[in-house]
Amino acid sequence: MQQESLYIQDGEHKLHLRHIWQKESGVPILMLHGTIENGKIFYTQKGKGLACYLAKQGFDVYVADFRGKGKSTPSIAQDQAHGQHELINRDIPLLIESIVARTQQKMHVICHSWGGVLMASSMVKFPQVLNNVLSHLCFGTKRSVLVKSFRKFYTVDLLWNRIAPKLAKRKGFIDAKRLRFGADCETLSFLKQSIYWVKPSLWQDPIDNFHYSEHAKSITWPATWHITGIKDKVLGHRNDVAAFINETSNKHAEFTVLSKKDGNMQDYDHIDILTHPRAIDDHFPIISKWLIANN
Repeated sequence: MQQESLYIQDGEHKLHLRHIWQKESGVPILMLHGTIENGKIFYTQKGKGLACYLAKQGFDVYVADFRGKGKSTPSIAQDQAHGQHELINRDIPLLIESIVARTQQKMHVICHSWGGVLMASSMVKFPQVLNNVLSHLCFGTKRSVLVKSFRKFYTVDLLWNRIAPKLAKRKGFIDAKRLRFGADCETLSFLKQSIYWVKPSLWQDPIDNFHYSEHAKSITWPATWHITGIKDKVLGHRNDVAAFINETSNKHAEFTVLSKKDGNMQDYDHIDILTHPRAIDDHFPIISKWLIANN
């Protein structure tokens, strides 16, 4: 198995793609991370993670770092003049276009958490994105967090919706890694735009007012599978995942909750659904078969 770093130029920005492969000319997969994280949720340089597993199965894998995240440059600490609007309207179309140009093939797209919301939004808005997707697989993807609990109040209502924007005002971004509640930074603009959606609200762009849920009604979606863990109590709660599936008007989307009672090796949460050592023998092989069936 081999790995290399590729870069896509967009003005002063370079978007990083970690290319991981074993077989030449395999079917491409694009992987998109979520909030306060980067592409490392999917891989390690030592060959661990879902990206590396799927590369060993013959897929041609590309793991993205969104604008300012991971190995993309400039970092968010150096440039904060962007938010989720740019990820939907610039990053994702550019990533899709670059992989199509490189491989001359359509691709599977695998997302973690908020990455699935961004990808769905880009597919609704841009036909050139939608038309190049073979399938869309999401781990713990919700838009609005509707579940009620003390943990939700502390994590979302208090920390994310109130405290994080106040902390970000000082420098224009929040360093979640330094503050020990995430793996990467987010800009103040991203925080404000994502909070608008995390709270019960319309699936509508706060910048250009594009009404995603209305346009989604006329979309012919690619094969779609939403997966979450039974122990994901807030950031990808099964009820909120189901609500997002309904909001996309994707009547044929599959939905699975991983748990021991349903035959899985582990009761997974929001992160270890991708990182747990048992995942490679548990749901990763099933995912590979599903992707092959939808080539």
